[in-house]
Formats: sequence, structure tokens, C-alpha cells
Amino acid sequence: MREKLVYILAIVGAVLLAWNLYGIFTVLPDEAAQGAIYRIIFIHVPAAITAFTGFFIALVLSAMYLKTGDLRYDSAAASVTEVSFVFACVNVATGSIWARIIWGIWWTWDPRLTSMFVCLLIYFGYLMLRKAIDEPTQRGRLSAALSIFGFVDVIIVWKSIQWWRTQHPSPVLSIRTGGGNIDPAMEHMIYRDLLAFLLIAAAIVLVRMRQEMIEREIDSLRRLAHA
Repeated sequence: MREKLVYILAIVGAVLLAWNLYGIFTVLPDEAAQGAIYRIIFIHVPAAITAFTGFFIALVLSAMYLKTGDLRYDSAAASVTEVSFVFACVNVATGSIWARIIWGIWWTWDPRLTSMFVCLLIYFGYLMLRKAIDEPTQRGRLSAALSIFGFVDVIIVWKSIQWWRTQHPSPVLSIRTGGGNIDPAMEHMIYRDLLAFLLIAAAIVLVRMRQEMIEREIDSLRRLAHA
């Protein structure tokens, strides 16, 4: 059943993403001020929201692990975090490409960019921590603590362009501004891409959870053999 669900999520997400890309490049016009490069927003913004959604889910799963001690929650949190980290990297990479065209630089220590860089460091540290500790219970506790406290920076990233008005563009989505200052057709396309990203992310998470379960079973057998 899980394998079928993975295929369904992946296929639906891929088809929706392909349909969206067709609309992005053939239907939507260039933006008046930015030209064609603005289209990167349809990857940049959904990738960020997908990553932050995953980090929140990982926080909840980590809290559930600390409450119950069930390693399945720990494995699920690790899987979600790993996939979310990839989408966060996509967000930073696409943002840098946009900045090179619009600002003339790949990077600047704008509060939004700086806080996002710290976010990447935190969750990269989370993944490295899991590789460094073999004992499952200790690894789970420390990973859960880092996931919970690390989410504070996700909130800072989300609010940074409202707290500090610097070089980074102001929010454009209606969910951020209450009204939105982007063309409705463009905003609708962002949400469609977000749905595609979430479906693809969910499929990858299910695959990673299966791999984590197998790794946990192998580790248990190895420990039993050594005992």
C-alpha cells in the first residue's frame, strides 16, 4: 500500500509540476520590472514553504519522540528533515541566481539571507549529528532537541522581511500581506507549484522512512549479534 502511495504522489506531483512549467514559460508574461528572471520565484518561494513545512512537521515528530520514546517518530523526523533540507538548499540556490541578475551579486548579508544561512547550518548540523552518534536513543534525544530549538530560526527567517526592511524584496503573497501585490495569475501559479513540491516531497519522505526503518532493523540485528 505504501509503495503504491509513493508512486501516486510522485506521478501526480511530477505531472502537475510539468503542467505548471508549461504555463510558467508559455502562458505567463514577463514581469514589467524584472523581465524573464522573475519566473524563478515559482521555484524559489514554493521550495521555501515546502522546506519550512517539513521543518515544522519534524519539530512535531521530534516532540512526539521525546514524549513517547518511540524510535519510529525519530526516524520519521529525520526523514522529513533530510528532504526539507534539500528544498531549503533549492531555495537558497534559486535566490542566489535571482540576486546575480537583479542585484549584480550572488550573495549579500541581508537579514533574510543571513538567517536562512544560519537555518541551513542548523539543519546540516542536525544531519551530521545523526551520523556521529550510533546509539539510537541518545541520537534521537539530541536530534529532537536540535530540531525543536532550531525551528526558532525558521520563524526568524519567515518574519525577517517584515522585521527588517533592507535589500530583500518585501512579501508579495496575500497570505503574508493580507492583500498581496502580485498578479493573481502569478500567485495562483506559486500555489500550484507549492502543491506539486509538497506531493513530491511527501513521496521522497515515504521512501526515506522506509529506508530508515530498514536501517533501524539492521542496526538492531547487529547489536543483537554483538551481544
